[in-house]
Amino acid sequence: MKRILVLVEGQTEERFIKDVLQPHLLPFSTHIAPTLLTTKRVLSGTNFKGGISSFRQFERDALRLLGDDASALITTMLDYYQLPADFPGMDTRPKGKPALRVRHVEEALREHFGKQRNFLPYLALHEYEALLFSSRDELPRAMTQPKAQAAFAQIIDQFNTPEEINERPGFSPSKRIEAIFPGYRKTFHGPLVSQRIGLQVMREKCAHFNAWCCEIEAFATSP
Repeated sequence: MKRILVLVEGQTEERFIKDVLQPHLLPFSTHIAPTLLTTKRVLSGTNFKGGISSFRQFERDALRLLGDDASALITTMLDYYQLPADFPGMDTRPKGKPALRVRHVEEALREHFGKQRNFLPYLALHEYEALLFSSRDELPRAMTQPKAQAAFAQIIDQFNTPEEINERPGFSPSKRIEAIFPGYRKTFHGPLVSQRIGLQVMREKCAHFNAWCCEIEAFATSP
């Protein structure tokens, strides 16, 4: 069985990998496993995990995974929104559409690690919650707030794709969700709603996310 190791920054992405991507990849005889970034190492006891504050922190864990199994695909699921400024490519991003800018940073990450064939950096545009805007109905339904559906749908209608919901402070996908649904809990509602929407719909609505899924499937089906 092939292995894919995914470096993630939080429990929401961890659950998404386990609950959405793993069932999709099982028919391909591929196991995908999330690994939380370690934010603080201690001499004894359990490491504190989750979140990302610097490239050095990410680099340490990425190198550890890359050295773990040369036959495995090593990838990431990190938010592009508020990515630390010291990440490769952040200070040389071109002007233009968000997809162009995020691909620039992903390629800079790939170059930093020597363009290893088994390394596939992925940054969610602009963050995980963008996927939840792939449906007009599932999040309001999960929050049991049908009257808020119109306000939620109005945001969707302002953009060509959920991945264009932007990185302006206070206007990121999660901030917009919290403004409409104060009871939203990222680690609970995030994975739940993505399951209800379904992988296929999210892929149809989010081209950058779909490209990542295609690369993962190409690895799973390769000889």
